[in-house]
Parts: sequence; structure tokens; C-alpha cells
Amino acid sequence: MFDIIGKRFWFLLISGVILLISIVSLIGFGLKAGVEFSSGSILTVRFEQEVAQDQLKQEMANLGHPNAIIQRTGEGDFLIRTRELSGEDKTQLENDLMARFGQLTEAEFYSVSPMVATETASNAVIAVVIAAIGVLLYVTWAFHRMPKPFRYGTSAVIALIHDALVALGVFSILGGLLDWEINLMFITGILAVIGYSVNNTVVVFDRIRENLNLGVSADFEVIVNNSLVETLGRSINTSLTTLFVVLALLFFVGVSIQNFAVVLLIGVIAGTFSSVCIAPTMLVIWEKKEWGRLIQWLPKVKSRNR
Repeated sequence: MFDIIGKRFWFLLISGVILLISIVSLIGFGLKAGVEFSSGSILTVRFEQEVAQDQLKQEMANLGHPNAIIQRTGEGDFLIRTRELSGEDKTQLENDLMARFGQLTEAEFYSVSPMVATETASNAVIAVVIAAIGVLLYVTWAFHRMPKPFRYGTSAVIALIHDALVALGVFSILGGLLDWEINLMFITGILAVIGYSVNNTVVVFDRIRENLNLGVSADFEVIVNNSLVETLGRSINTSLTTLFVVLALLFFVGVSIQNFAVVLLIGVIAGTFSSVCIAPTMLVIWEKKEWGRLIQWLPKVKSRNR
């Protein structure tokens, strides 16, 4: 039988390194806020003749929009993100672009004012916080007949915070390198990741409850490890089937749900890891009061590697 829990400190070390990279990236790059969170306008256009993205970016700079963000969709359209434009400004911009590149077709245009952007950002943060509190209360209630049920809820929340931080870190890197922005689809993806992560975690916790009631072993570590091994195949199969669907969305639907699909992709991978290697591990460390042992273990690992 696999001794997954026996390697719990290694899993926590791997998770710690990933989270450290995510936090450093967030501090260094930050997150590029989309139009929903920072105000501005998005214009989607299609040119009749072939136009290179670099040419369009240079022309936007020449027209007084040096900070415009331009993305190419899978259908060949261009998403042009600028400061907030009035109807008159938009018409003038389209006329200038047609004078330079020829006939164009406007597919979509919308603007978000600073007030609406601030309100949307606040609501997004509130939604994520409420989701985390809801998970904590639900999991605690679901396992209220178990000894110390609050630990189950707390461990599930730690796992979902881990997944959310990984997703934020990856998007900060993508924003710094590729100018990717976060938008409402990103927040939708984060909430979906929270649900997915908790679903996998609860399945493992439920098997732990069953094995505790059956009295499989007097050692809590053995019970948790047996439960993990018994549910490992289910977790991997569920994650793989979900990944196939997410990859199909990413490759065939296009840029309109790009953020949602990428967040789900990251979340499925991180969520599978956290539900198997983080949440159950937290239960064992908490039960055995090994927080001090974890701190002592790190110097030993360093000395072995020298």
C-alpha cells in the first residue's frame, strides 16, 4: 500500500515552495485588472485585410493610446482595451483605424465607469470570502458527529485557499509576461475551483469517517492513509475527465472564456493535489500535534541534501 501520509512533510514542502513562488509573483507583477475591475472600454473589431498585432499596437500608440492592450481571438478579431471612451471617441478611433488599415467591422463595444468597476471588485472579493466561510461552516456541520469537526472544515478551507493562491500566482505571471488581465470570468473560475476542491476533499474526508466508524485501526495516521489510497483512483479519474473538458473549452471555444478555462485548468490540478496531499495531511499533523516536528524536519532535509 502507498504510504502517502508518511511523506506528508515533503508534500507540505512542495506546496510551500509553490505558494512562495505565487506570493513573490503577486508582489512583483501584481494582477492586471480587466475593464470590469479598473474601468475603461473594450472594442472588438475585425479587419477585412490582414493586420498584424504589432502594427495595430503601434497605430494605437500613434493615435494617443500607448497603453492600449490588444489581444487576438481565435476567430481573427482583435480585442482592444483602452481608457474609457465616449461614443464620439469610439467613432473617431474606428475612422482613424479604417484610414490606416482599411474597412473594419465592429463586433462588440462596452465601457465600465470607475464607480461600477470599484463596486464590481468589492462584490467579487465579498463573493470569494462568503464562499470560503460557507465551506468552513458546511464541512464543519457535515462532520459534526466526528471528534473535533472544526478541524475538517478548517483543513478544507486551507486546501481551497492553497488552490486560489496558486491560480492567482499563475495569473500574475501571465499578466506580467503576456499582459493577461483578470475579469469576471476569472472570478467565476475561482469560485468553480473552490467548489471543485471542496468536492474532492469531502470525498476523502467521508472515507476517513467511514473507516473511523469501522475501527480499521487505532492509529489515526493509518486510517487517513488507507482512506486516501481507497479514494485515489476516484480522485485521479475525476480530475482527468474534468481536464479533458476544460482543455476542449480552452482550445475550441476561444478567448471569450480564456480566463475561465485557464483558471479551471490550474484549479483542477492544484485541487487534486491539495485534496490528496494537503487537507488530509493537515488533519494528521493537527491530531498528532506535529507543528513543532515540521519545523525540526526542515533543517534535517537541508543537511541531507548537502
